[in-house]
Amino acid sequence: MSTSVTSAVEPPELSTEDVARLTERARFVRTETVRLIGIAKTGHYASTFSCAEIFAALYYSVLNLREGEPDWPGRDRLHLGKGHAAVGLYPLLADWGFFDPALLDSYTRLGNPLGDHPDMTQVPGVDFSSGSLGHALSTSLGAALAGRCTGQPYTVFALLGDGELHEGQIWEAAFSAAHHRVDNLIAIVDRNRYSLDGPVDDVIGLEPLADKWRACNWDVREVDGHDVAVVTRLLHELKARPAGCGPAVVIAHTVKGKGVEFMESENGWHLGWLDTEDEHDVYAELAGGLK
Repeated sequence: MSTSVTSAVEPPELSTEDVARLTERARFVRTETVRLIGIAKTGHYASTFSCAEIFAALYYSVLNLREGEPDWPGRDRLHLGKGHAAVGLYPLLADWGFFDPALLDSYTRLGNPLGDHPDMTQVPGVDFSSGSLGHALSTSLGAALAGRCTGQPYTVFALLGDGELHEGQIWEAAFSAAHHRVDNLIAIVDRNRYSLDGPVDDVIGLEPLADKWRACNWDVREVDGHDVAVVTRLLHELKARPAGCGPAVVIAHTVKGKGVEFMESENGWHLGWLDTEDEHDVYAELAGGLK
């Protein structure tokens, strides 16, 4: 059972048991993703696998949440820019008691509120309805400014795909957030280097990506997005920064399809479905842990 996570003044030290639990929760994201896509018969395995450790760090250490209270005004927010990874988010929201876990068993079926992309009007715990890419940093900025205006000390996280950075609206929001020194806004870029159209930098080059964010006056950090302990400590550190320091962005270097060898090497798994034999093999590979 999940418990409430409180904001930290200083980044916490993670015990061996803490890291093991976070690692297990990342595996939970991946295995539940396989299970739910098996119900839907199509879905985004690889895009979800690349951010499994980020999800685990956020929902089991970093975010300030109250179990069973998805609308608590003081909660931290997550705006999921890469909404096609919602299949990995839903099991976490159910684990927090935000909705009946039985809803997962009919994922995407007629009448079920859990769609391939999240709808904040239908799914408790979802803070942003995403699907069309490029809007999440703008909405995150608005939510962060609202917290400032209302005196609520929450932090807003925006989880963005690197292909999403091709959208001009992202950079308009980046300029604005820095101008207003919105320090309760933290963006996380899932830098898995692939989009639906192919390698991100072949479509439109992003590098030097860190320098671009620095030029927008953001506090920029880079991290191995699959090292759950390092990701967790860094997000706590950024969340504990003093007021007035402005927005921060984490460029999380990840592998699309992480945890399943043939998905890591084949970009076609951006969207797909496993047959029974392959699904069995994937479960077995995930049970063995990350390479």
